[in-house]
Amino acid sequence: MVDKHLSTQFDSELNGVSARVMELGGLAEAQIRQAIYALSQFNAEAASQVLATEERVNQKEVEIDRELSSIIARRQPTARDLRLLMAISKTTANLERVGDEAAKIARMVRSIIDSGSARMLPASELRVLCDLASGLLRKALDAFARLDCVTALAILKEDDQIDREFDGFVRKLITYMMEDPRTISASLDLLFLAKALERIGDHAGNIAEFIIYVVKGADVRHSSIEEIESALKT
Repeated sequence: MVDKHLSTQFDSELNGVSARVMELGGLAEAQIRQAIYALSQFNAEAASQVLATEERVNQKEVEIDRELSSIIARRQPTARDLRLLMAISKTTANLERVGDEAAKIARMVRSIIDSGSARMLPASELRVLCDLASGLLRKALDAFARLDCVTALAILKEDDQIDREFDGFVRKLITYMMEDPRTISASLDLLFLAKALERIGDHAGNIAEFIIYVVKGADVRHSSIEEIESALKT
């Protein structure tokens, strides 16, 4: 991920903190997989395991932030090195929020199980959204490890697909609640759960934007796909 410097110690520090981010990403990815399994099976034990991992994710975020502060204070990086460290900090925050969304899914699953409405809800309709969200996070982590702008752009385009899938699910869920008002309370849990999946896609998109920032020095947040494509050509 990092370029070579005159200081091999600096290289080692950059590689070390980058590796920690990948570890955090792997932990967040595992949380998402477990949360999706808990949802697909309405498995309370799996949901509890997701929640048990939350503290580890939070602790890793704190450790990475502490390490970043130390590197910046001692090395006073500039240009691409500074952009990389800033991107690592922002990526770490987004991965921690992915963990928060996984925990939210787990809590919603337990709430639905406790309500006794699990078998009555169209949870299977969320399969596509689950696959898109988890797949997008995996791609974002791989792209960040390689600082791959081409994949980053593809991720930003695919994020729109998650938004469309979420909107479609909301319409189906509203129809379902109108047909069977007894499921309204549990269906609202499923709605918030779907929103958590959509937010995971947003966090993956944020990571993709940080990749472009590191490589191109262009802040493409809140930019259209056309504007991002133009920035990548410069």
